[in-house]
Amino acid sequence: MKNRIFLLVFFMGLIMTSCSKDEIEEPTPKPPDTGNPDETPEEPEENPDEEATISFLPSETPSYMVDASATAETVALFYNLKAISYSNFIVGQQDAFSSFYNDNDGYSDIKKLTGSDPGMLGSDFMFITDDQNNGQPNNWFYQQEQMIKQNAIDAYNKGMVNIFCWHLREPYEGDNFYTSEMTEFQKQNAFKSILPGGANHEYYKKKLQKVAEFTKSLVGEDGKQIPIIFRPFHEFDKDFFWWGAAYSSPQEFIDVWRFTVEYLRDELGVDNMLYAFSPDNSYSTETTYLQRYPGDAYVDVVGMDNYGDLSPQDGSRIGIANKKLQVVSDLAEERVKIPAFTETGYFVTPSETYLAPDFYSDMLYKVLTDNDIKVGFMMFWQNSADTYTVPVPGTDGAEDFMDFIEKPEPWLLEDMSNIYDLPADE
Repeated sequence: MKNRIFLLVFFMGLIMTSCSKDEIEEPTPKPPDTGNPDETPEEPEENPDEEATISFLPSETPSYMVDASATAETVALFYNLKAISYSNFIVGQQDAFSSFYNDNDGYSDIKKLTGSDPGMLGSDFMFITDDQNNGQPNNWFYQQEQMIKQNAIDAYNKGMVNIFCWHLREPYEGDNFYTSEMTEFQKQNAFKSILPGGANHEYYKKKLQKVAEFTKSLVGEDGKQIPIIFRPFHEFDKDFFWWGAAYSSPQEFIDVWRFTVEYLRDELGVDNMLYAFSPDNSYSTETTYLQRYPGDAYVDVVGMDNYGDLSPQDGSRIGIANKKLQVVSDLAEERVKIPAFTETGYFVTPSETYLAPDFYSDMLYKVLTDNDIKVGFMMFWQNSADTYTVPVPGTDGAEDFMDFIEKPEPWLLEDMSNIYDLPADE
């Protein structure tokens, strides 16, 4: 195994020392205090060999967050994820505690292979907010809610990060989220209908109330509210979800995003949430990435979901994927956000059985590290009965995945110190 002690010491040293209604503003760094208001500070000399480090003090963290009144643990999570991104990245998996290859439950599949749980658990608000969830103990959807809740609590108690997406069903019938299963009327009107003043706006507010109720109810064994990262409307640049770009204008998308944040934060009092902006891979420039960006005041995490560019097992699009992730990395640095690879993986299925022998240790690793990009975390999608994105012992890619994890940058749970403690200013 790589030298865990060295990495932990390095990380602790790092964190201790170191379009829309309104025009999107670029953050302006504060000049150093020279003691003379008439004196123009000299530009610091650049040192190409100097390691990049976090640019603000721990105590200044809330001023860069969507919620300046966030809980202490949520503030610490923001700061530490930002600090981690300069040298490492946390590796997570969706539904790691509830969805397994060959339905072989027990330990997470990552732990079965590596001996460590992932550093992040991905979950979904879908069943929690389902119309059929009546809150009764014998209700299947409510039972799923309770399982998801316990898994999130267990993850926090272990020291992991929790992240939630939301496959919200369309608001007319409450049945589907894929547009391929919706009527033309539903596709063209569902998103617009949840805008303030829209036909389904009150319905949407009730769903947000459920999200708030659930999120605020997450309490760890330490008695503290558990921070989560929330990824609403993920992969919004494509057309396969009803919140996709084909079904709303950029301004309408921004309006719904801003309402969502303001309603959760200001009206419902959710203070244990970071907000993640995560399109799919259709962009190629900063301009196209920001086309639906709601503004720095409404985003904590800038990310990218990308399966398509990692699908060719000849590696022909790996450089393209890296360039797209570099857009995320650069924007996070400019705007003081957490950079992330919010979903990825290659699905080994009964019909797609070929996995490049160096997919994890070379191809995926290059996406995450070439051109000195910074990423605070990356997340594989779930394993299931006959499909995996993370191999288990005895499957193709298992040794290669271990080679990937053995590299200096990837962190599983066993590599992490307490991510919910904010270091003191120095």
